[in-house]
Amino acid sequence: MNEQVAVSIDAGVNTLRIDRPDKQNALTSNMFDVMSDALAFGESSSRVRCFLIMGMPGVFTSGTDVEDLRSFAEHGKIGDSAIHFLKTVALLDKPVVAAVDGMSVGIGTTLLFQSDYVVASEWSTFSAPFVELGLAPDAGSSLLAPRLMGHHRAFELIVLGDQFDAQRAFQAGLVNRVVPAEDVEKIGVAAARAIAAKPPEAVRTALKLMRGDRLDIVQRIEKEAANFSELLRSPAARDALQAFIDRSR
Repeated sequence: MNEQVAVSIDAGVNTLRIDRPDKQNALTSNMFDVMSDALAFGESSSRVRCFLIMGMPGVFTSGTDVEDLRSFAEHGKIGDSAIHFLKTVALLDKPVVAAVDGMSVGIGTTLLFQSDYVVASEWSTFSAPFVELGLAPDAGSSLLAPRLMGHHRAFELIVLGDQFDAQRAFQAGLVNRVVPAEDVEKIGVAAARAIAAKPPEAVRTALKLMRGDRLDIVQRIEKEAANFSELLRSPAARDALQAFIDRSR
């Protein structure tokens, strides 16, 4: 754990709270490692029956930290910590609830395709500007987004790079409930605790049947990462990414 990711277990719920408001909850390699370790521990612990991922009031996450993006560009590949985190999420046998208030960018949006229940505030926004940056999508979203939203809406989000507001995300099936901002955490916690209170083996069995074989998602994450790295080596992507980094300073 570090001060930028708060991890706690209560009433069967393993909560991971992203807590870096001074950087709009941007995720660093170290934060990915902390979350991966917390998820791995919770997956193996009989005390944990459900995961809850939250940000801070007003921001879920602005995506990958710009310094990490700079490192990706310099090395021509996406970081191992991010890939490990995404694979860890993909292979969880226990349900994942996400509570989103405010901005959700990049991996903050694509992560939701791997969540099982999503609560969002009425003023939350969702975007996945990978193509705008000359890059490939992540988190298995190139596979999961068309499955969940249909090809046309997935294209709108991932290729056109359109920002979805909470109602658009709800209509597209990315979000289960849209609630007032002050109720996001309360409702997210209540949903996670309701899941945790159910017979755990029955929940796991139902989830496995609904999800099917997750190997295809892991393979897609690997393929996306390979394409991400390949595109990073192109001058166009480097220029677009550098321009984004400069704007983010």
